[in-house]
Amino acid sequence: MTDKQLLHFVFGGELENLEEVKFRDLSKLDLVGVYPNYAEASKAWRAKAQSTVDNAHMRYFIVHMHKLLDPDGDGKF
Repeated sequence: MTDKQLLHFVFGGELENLEEVKFRDLSKLDLVGVYPNYAEASKAWRAKAQSTVDNAHMRYFIVHMHKLLDPDGDGKF
């Protein structure tokens, strides 16, 4: 039996301001990648966030894709 894939997507970009999540330029979003579990996504997120620590407007996010693909959590797509 294989482990269930709980896909997570990591991306980031520069925000217009620090009060809301509105990106300055959507064409410049950094699409980091899709990962098979939260632990791997968290490593990628942390690396990207730390590499841009000097830019206060730069933010990275983890999206729980498995929740979007199966919102009821019943294993049926």
